[in-house]
Amino acid sequence: MRFFALIAAAGNGFRFGAGLPKQYAKLHGKPVLQHSMERLASGFVLAMTYVVIAPNDHSFNATLGEQPGVSVLRCGGATRGASIRNALDAMSGVAADDWIVVHDAVRPCIDRTSLLRLQSELAGDSVGGILAIPVDGTLKRVDATTANTAPRVMRTEPRAGLWKAQTPQMFRYGLLHEALSRPGAELFTDEAQAVEGLGAKPRLVQGSETNIKITYPEDLLLAEAILTAEGSSR
Repeated sequence: MRFFALIAAAGNGFRFGAGLPKQYAKLHGKPVLQHSMERLASGFVLAMTYVVIAPNDHSFNATLGEQPGVSVLRCGGATRGASIRNALDAMSGVAADDWIVVHDAVRPCIDRTSLLRLQSELAGDSVGGILAIPVDGTLKRVDATTANTAPRVMRTEPRAGLWKAQTPQMFRYGLLHEALSRPGAELFTDEAQAVEGLGAKPRLVQGSETNIKITYPEDLLLAEAILTAEGSSR
């Protein structure tokens, strides 16, 4: 039983609004993707790190280049689900009971403590699971007729029992491959949703508020602050 990292880096980052995909934006002098790869390796003993990118991606070689223990898969699809499914098909030498640790390329602040907790709590789990944090804010449902113009609140939704999914998400290769091979699975927004489609119930493992996802340019400022604070506390 081994651990294989699979980093989803095929996104184009339209919402980020920069001249290149957000996974290649500079953060503390290194591409965001480099931080994500290094953080993941700090918490896992990895047999291999696979990075799935778009077929026409020219930025990986230009910004990161070849790295030991890293295999680049140029088979990214139109959706996250399609990219992960294609990557699982392209991975070699992986057994059905090996763990696949799927992580967003744009979560550069994942902490080692959360990674170790994920491994510990899922060690004997038959399904696998994900890092997540309980929702603590007030949730508003938007009136669908105003959602694209001037959004109006339709109602307040109860937040009890709701968690916000993060990555890594960790499942056995055989289970995850089966889940993502089902018709329509490419439309799922994360791996846990695909596994849920098999009738399984992924485990939730407490994550961290600092495990942010870079979506907009201002998120880089927050990531900078997190990394700076971590450095000053050592």
